[in-house]
Amino acid sequence: MLPVVRSSDWKERLGAVLARRAAFDPAIERAAAAIVQDVAARGDAALLEYTERFDGVRPDPVAVPEGVLAASAAGLDPGWLRHLAAAADNIRRFHEHQLPADWYTDDGDGVRLGQRVVPLERAGLYVPGGTAAYPSSVLMTAIPAQVAGVAEIHLASPPGRNGLPNAQVMAAAHFLGLRHVYAAGGAQAVGALAHGTESVPGVDKIVGPGSAYVTAAKRAVYGQVDIDSLAGPSEVVVLADETARADWVAWDLLAQAEHDERASAILVTTSEELARSVREHVLRIVPGQARRAILQRALADYGACIVAPDPDQAMDVVNALAPEHLELMVRHPWRALERVRHAGAIFIGAHSPEPVGDYFAGPNHVLPTGGTARYASALGVEDFVRRQSVIGYTAARLAKTAPAIAHLARAEALAAHARAVEVRLEEGSA
Repeated sequence: MLPVVRSSDWKERLGAVLARRAAFDPAIERAAAAIVQDVAARGDAALLEYTERFDGVRPDPVAVPEGVLAASAAGLDPGWLRHLAAAADNIRRFHEHQLPADWYTDDGDGVRLGQRVVPLERAGLYVPGGTAAYPSSVLMTAIPAQVAGVAEIHLASPPGRNGLPNAQVMAAAHFLGLRHVYAAGGAQAVGALAHGTESVPGVDKIVGPGSAYVTAAKRAVYGQVDIDSLAGPSEVVVLADETARADWVAWDLLAQAEHDERASAILVTTSEELARSVREHVLRIVPGQARRAILQRALADYGACIVAPDPDQAMDVVNALAPEHLELMVRHPWRALERVRHAGAIFIGAHSPEPVGDYFAGPNHVLPTGGTARYASALGVEDFVRRQSVIGYTAARLAKTAPAIAHLARAEALAAHARAVEVRLEEGSA
């Protein structure tokens, strides 16, 4: 469990980590696609049948009444509610900085070019439930949509035995003023949000993490709607040197590994002494953890302490992994930041552990996984808006540029394109 390996051997050791990134189970893909198609064809009837099959309950109704949402906080820890409000404020203030604006140029002769930013009309949020519920994901998905100005936000989350989503999930939704919450999870919820049913309106985009079936269903509906990403198992890389505390590093690795048996937790360091000390701490801590079976499996299959000969090669390993979460626990973390090319979220210094970002700091915790940080970004306000190009020519500008436009059009054998410009310049043209 959590072996110590040399950087020269890291690709061999982490072959499973790299392979799991592209691994999609064909059986899950087929099953999820079939569920989505069935929900698209039969609506609520299919949605309720699958919910009863997989969650053991038949919600009545699927749409959670607003009164139930309002009452959801009753009996919950008041301290949790206060902290939820504080986290929501941090998240909102951070995302308000991301709000894009319209812009226009004016060439001085009446020609205006620009870009309009228009919010989506309907956004669908998927919030996991079941054995682990994540009210923090309600904040992270709903708040950027609200900041963007989305008119309708529809949230789906699996029901418990009482036919309702987790009470904390409902309380978080009510706190944010969400009115459209559905007791539905899995591929069937994605199908309902994408295609619409009698109870669930179809949306324009679906965001939020979920199981392998949820991810496969999002793949199946892409094109019918937009999606944020195809999220995989969670992952963290801690880049540390001899200045890092081994017990802190150990707990940070465990904090990520406890998510899932396929979660990845990796230390990259130039200090073999630190690597061995971290491993010793992990071996002492894991047996006393409630989720020790998950931790043992994740660390055995997808964990490692990689020892690099120098900081340059250590950073090469980090960039090759392109992790979802990257912690920089080195002597000069802000200098190290300049050399990071691929990471979803970066945590600077020993006092910025990954859970700070998961819950409270403000940046979004819906992040690119599986190496997709090479090209993808954290969920944000930009995911809930569309950019529309605006072109306002004058007669004088059209006359000046018509020959160039017509020439380019005819070079592509599109004569009507050329004539659509030229006809406006001909004498007597209406």
